[in-house]
Amino acid sequence: MPQSAIGRLLKDLARNKYVYFMLVPVVAYYVIFLYVPMYGLQIAFKNFSPVKGIWGSEWVGFKHFVTFYESYYFWRLVRNTLLLSFYELLFGFPAPIILALLLNELRNRMFKGFVQSVTYLPHFISMVVVAGMLVDFLAGDGLINRVTALLGAAPQSFLIKPEWFRTVYVASGIWQGVGWGSIIYLAAIAGIDPTLYEACKVDGAGRFKQMLHVTIPGIMPTVVIMLILAMGRLMSGGSFEKIVLLYNSTTYETADVISTFVYRRGLLQMDYGFSAAIGLLNNVVNFILLLSANAISRRVSEHKLW
Repeated sequence: MPQSAIGRLLKDLARNKYVYFMLVPVVAYYVIFLYVPMYGLQIAFKNFSPVKGIWGSEWVGFKHFVTFYESYYFWRLVRNTLLLSFYELLFGFPAPIILALLLNELRNRMFKGFVQSVTYLPHFISMVVVAGMLVDFLAGDGLINRVTALLGAAPQSFLIKPEWFRTVYVASGIWQGVGWGSIIYLAAIAGIDPTLYEACKVDGAGRFKQMLHVTIPGIMPTVVIMLILAMGRLMSGGSFEKIVLLYNSTTYETADVISTFVYRRGLLQMDYGFSAAIGLLNNVVNFILLLSANAISRRVSEHKLW
């Protein structure tokens, strides 16, 4: 590094030493909990034994990856993971955008604040509590069945029927996250230049056309960034904790995803090397999807993550 660059760096460190000091805990967190554990990724290529340790375990190369690919549950896990993430993306991603656009059109501040509070509140409910509520509401004698019984429908045990799992999961996820997710879009709307709305009014545009031609284009960079990040989580298969709390052996057909399989195989069956290999493969695919989504966005539009 040239001396001039070193000098500028030292001056910047001296001038902003308190800012850099505040950055230390964040850097330490990522180094300790995210980068240091990457040393253990090598067990994905070993027949890992806790007794022998990482270095003492036998090296097996890509054996675990091949075994997973050739297993009878491979395509079921991939299909369930992709479908669950796809439905979340299809229905869950637009929901906070639509809510933010609707909230922006409200002029009664008191009612707007009430709607925001009601929609934000589910985000702060523990996932365990949410799962418990779903189990109680969707039980054979639960609230949902009692309401539908008044309409003449036969009671159903939703959580033991595979065909209902994705609907319950996605719908409850939208309910829990739509309000909190709308905050970032409301912030983006607040940053739009008000003169654009005034110019639109002068041209004779109504509220709907103002939203169509000013608000939506104004938040589009934020939408694209959030979409790219969502694409990077496509192989995650949704919230691991929520799936584990809701699924059971009767719903594995549609509910079992890669992350839950890794949990059962790694922690319950203590097959650490095999589960590490699956988790590593899953994260690599997510990383490739993130890079691909960003590259496509960079080519077709001016908006990109980097």
